[in-house]
Amino acid sequence: MKNVFLLSVLLFGCFIFIAATMKTNNKSNDRSTVDTAPKISHSPTVTIYATAENTPHRLSQTETLTFAPFGQPFENQACVFVDPAHTFQTFTGIGGALTDAAAETFAKLPPAKQNELLQAYFDREKGIGYTLARTNINSCDFSSDMYTYVKDGDKALSSFNIAHDEKYKIPFIKKAIAAAGGRLDLFVSPWSPPAWMKDNNNMLQGGKLKPEFYDSWANYYVKFIQAYEKLGVPVWRLSVQNEPMAKQTWESCLYTAQEETDFIKNHLGPTLKRNKLGHKKLIAWDHNRDLLYQRANTLLSDKKAASYIWGIGFHWYEIWNGGRQYENVKRVAEAFPGKNLLLTEACNYPFSWETFDQWQWGEQYGENMIHDFNNGAVGWTDWNILLDETGGPNHVQNFCFAPVHAKTAAGTLHYMNSYYYIGHFSKFIRPGAKRIVSSSNRAQLLTTAFVNPDGKVAVVVMNETGEKIPYRMYVGGQAVETVSLPHSIATMVF
Repeated sequence: MKNVFLLSVLLFGCFIFIAATMKTNNKSNDRSTVDTAPKISHSPTVTIYATAENTPHRLSQTETLTFAPFGQPFENQACVFVDPAHTFQTFTGIGGALTDAAAETFAKLPPAKQNELLQAYFDREKGIGYTLARTNINSCDFSSDMYTYVKDGDKALSSFNIAHDEKYKIPFIKKAIAAAGGRLDLFVSPWSPPAWMKDNNNMLQGGKLKPEFYDSWANYYVKFIQAYEKLGVPVWRLSVQNEPMAKQTWESCLYTAQEETDFIKNHLGPTLKRNKLGHKKLIAWDHNRDLLYQRANTLLSDKKAASYIWGIGFHWYEIWNGGRQYENVKRVAEAFPGKNLLLTEACNYPFSWETFDQWQWGEQYGENMIHDFNNGAVGWTDWNILLDETGGPNHVQNFCFAPVHAKTAAGTLHYMNSYYYIGHFSKFIRPGAKRIVSSSNRAQLLTTAFVNPDGKVAVVVMNETGEKIPYRMYVGGQAVETVSLPHSIATMVF
């Protein structure tokens, strides 16, 4: 009897210990942060905005519905279940790249069309409210020419000068900042160091940064940030290298995972800190989802390197090897919950006016954005916000789509459906929002949802099929009933 009593005490003690441990582990490792959720301002009505193929709907307000009691759903009743009680990552923002190509195309537009473009992207009420932006350090493929900011062989960088960018790019960025209300979080990315710093003596075709120029190249970032900020362009973050595992016909530079780690912890990070720019944290990787976990694990397992890294950037171009690898984003979020995940580049290609209106282009954005946010991404940055009638300018003829194209001779702007698909997120999900649970019981309905800092909830529902799908959006025993149109995306706000 005594042994039974002792065993009971022991089991009870173990239960208390395990319960306490689970509670502690959940608090430290789970990205869910219920106690820090924005206060929810639950409206009895739901406003729906939709974009759909073969309709005039383009971010159009289509319905206003009222919640009504709804009991246990049956399996034959399509539902999207929204649970604001459980929150996850904090939303940083959505935006696009302000490249040389975008700036040069913008400069060719008449003033009225310039204002239209700025309003379309950066005005929250009349446009889609971009809050993030990216631009290039030195030239990239979407530049009309190859350039750097120093004279050949100038290791001390005494000739550093950004006059090239003052003609088109900096005025364009400053106008974008103003259109965004005075704040636009800009991150900057190099495609290649100057040719003379590399082992192939070429800004193109990959090659590697020579070890004797590690410190000089680290100082190059500092010079760039200081020069831009002196001219009134604040830099929010910087990525270490665009696509560091790709040997391209355009500007490129290769780093293995260990080489990027070593460059960050021994050169770039300390150099930023020494120049009082340590708050300009780094975005590492900046390449596709396929090698995302391997790169993140190497970088973030090194405590010194990780101390300089704000987050891991990734692109969507891994589809060339067989398909999207969305789950790799989730793997990094699970393993390194203290770091941010940000899509830093995406575009459709090749450019052609013959395929310009194909509906697939917008659906690729919608699908990727929903999966990336559900897997832990805090933001999403498209590639060029504007290109011309050729899909450029691009000095290596790597012509691509942008959400908006200009026919510069005619002075006209042409919007792809991707502009509206992106807007279903950027217009209604604002910086500081928290992702919440949004769960569909139909594979045909993709969904994600956020609660904004003002308490309003935005639920995105996307239908890639050619069928109408009636469904209910269900929140805590209340529901509204609507129809998802064929090849459509909708944002429900309440």
